[in-house]
Amino acid sequence: MIKTVLVGFGFSANTFHLPFLKAIDSFEVSGVVSTRPTEVHSELPDVSVYATLDEALQSDATLFVITTPTHLHKEMIVDCLKAGKDVLVEKPAFLTTAEGYELMELESQSRGLVNVYQNRRYDGDFLTIKSLLDSNQLGEWKVIESRFDRFRPNVRDRWRENAGPGAGILFDLGSHLIDQTLALLGKPDKIQADVMIQREDGQSDDGFYVTLYYGEKRVYLRSNPFIAGETPRFEVHGTKGSFVKFGLDPQEEALKQGKLSSDVLETGILSTDESETIQVEKGDYLMYYQQLAESYVTRQPVVSLKDATLTTQMIELARQSSESGEMITLN
Repeated sequence: MIKTVLVGFGFSANTFHLPFLKAIDSFEVSGVVSTRPTEVHSELPDVSVYATLDEALQSDATLFVITTPTHLHKEMIVDCLKAGKDVLVEKPAFLTTAEGYELMELESQSRGLVNVYQNRRYDGDFLTIKSLLDSNQLGEWKVIESRFDRFRPNVRDRWRENAGPGAGILFDLGSHLIDQTLALLGKPDKIQADVMIQREDGQSDDGFYVTLYYGEKRVYLRSNPFIAGETPRFEVHGTKGSFVKFGLDPQEEALKQGKLSSDVLETGILSTDESETIQVEKGDYLMYYQQLAESYVTRQPVVSLKDATLTTQMIELARQSSESGEMITLN
């Protein structure tokens, strides 16, 4: 049994982590770090509630799931690793590549292991695209477009949209799109980006258009808060055909409704010799936690600090490109 402490007890902890920790027998939620013990005990009556992470680290729990705002992640990971604890940290795992390298060095000297929660690798549409590329059904890919568009024209008062370290849509949604691309295709040759604030009274970036160059091939990553109509979530175009998929993976909405998985059957349009509607693979966020339990034994991360450092590097370079107006070549 993996005794687990949730660090933070907000939307992320309750929606994306607690349901899976409860569902898999390998885990036992033994504690929560929170300043709202009444709220915690209404959901988890028998767990210990700690006022601080330092207090929780004195317990016999061995896995700490960090769901706090991004700017707090790095120091919390440091504290956990120094205590020899394993960590699962929400994306983005940290704010700079320098922090990533520091954490990798510390991890190498610690008994602890760090996993980064990139659950979008288990979206059904992403799994379908991976399968199509692996099976060569689309031939050699030439253009991929991945979008997270929303209609949220008004700024809300929350840390992700306020000014401050770790805020902004490039960190929030961009980290998903970038991680998916790197997991699928590896490191690009060049990057060019436009990172923008378009909403009235916006304090942090609310849109981006990032182009990743893989030789003559292109990946376009986009997000904008003024898209009221439906746009493709994914487009993949290759020498043998195309695949287009609309709509977000339904797992998040199911989790909000208290369900571990969705009954919605997604489809996409596959166009080769002729166009046909095909069923998208079923997404499986639960699989991440099953693999997390396995990593506790194998000591091999599901999504590593190295992966997270490369994602953070892409975010840094995207901002640099946007500010300079120049394309950047990667070493």
